[in-house]
Amino acid sequence: MDARSAEAAPDTGASCGTLVYRQYAWTRITHWIWAVSLFFLLLSGLQIFNAHPALYIGDQSGFQFQNHVLAIGAENTNAGPRGYTDILGRKFDTSGVLGMSGPAEQPNYVAFPRWATIPSYYDLATGRVIHFFFAWILVGTLLVWLVASAINGHLRELVPTVADIRRLPRDIANHARLRFHHMRDYNTLQKLTYAIVLFIFFPLMILTGLSMSPSADALLPFLPEAFGGRQTARTIHFTVMALLVLFFVVHIVMVLAAGPINELRSIVTGWYRTDPSSDRAAEEPRA
Repeated sequence: MDARSAEAAPDTGASCGTLVYRQYAWTRITHWIWAVSLFFLLLSGLQIFNAHPALYIGDQSGFQFQNHVLAIGAENTNAGPRGYTDILGRKFDTSGVLGMSGPAEQPNYVAFPRWATIPSYYDLATGRVIHFFFAWILVGTLLVWLVASAINGHLRELVPTVADIRRLPRDIANHARLRFHHMRDYNTLQKLTYAIVLFIFFPLMILTGLSMSPSADALLPFLPEAFGGRQTARTIHFTVMALLVLFFVVHIVMVLAAGPINELRSIVTGWYRTDPSSDRAAEEPRA
């Protein structure tokens, strides 16, 4: 039975809006599995990055090359050892955070500090095991979500309509002013953002990750070339990771601004309280 076709839960206060069933069980379960998986993928990925803290374009890298687009390290200066981050040839002092961190009397000369990696100490082998484990959890959960969402119709909810595109400037202005309309349907910005994360960022993370795997390259030798080389794939992988972190930060800010109790209830129980003005639309079953 489609729970969304059920009658909306009655509300004791007319001015408070109506509770509607907004999130399917599969959506809620996969959401939390993704959250846990991405947490471990991020921190174990930074542990792996620390083994060679530089990104390149092309298929080659190494100490004899100067083709990096990003490098994090430490160097001796007149003021003593300093951490730095080099982006496209422009160097920034990032001591205390990137390149050199920890107490002044016993600094750690690693790209990312211990508190940002799993394990917290340098252990590439363990980091790779954790990273690959949660990578396959992410892949499996994404496949389950795709099948379940195709069956229950959730996929259609993420496809912006012509009317959604027309409302996009207004949605952007409302979000910039932190003015939110609580409706059963996702707004245009939500649809576009979730679609980009699920159908662009996640596939890019998976495919670029496979491009860096020698065993995957043996099975799909064209994959690294499709991304312009293994090092380019690694750079894309890192960039998408950074964009997902940015998405997470904005996502949390929007949840807090829109009403954390209502938003958390929706992703935990499935029930969401709409604005009184949208009660009529919330009570109408979807096609």
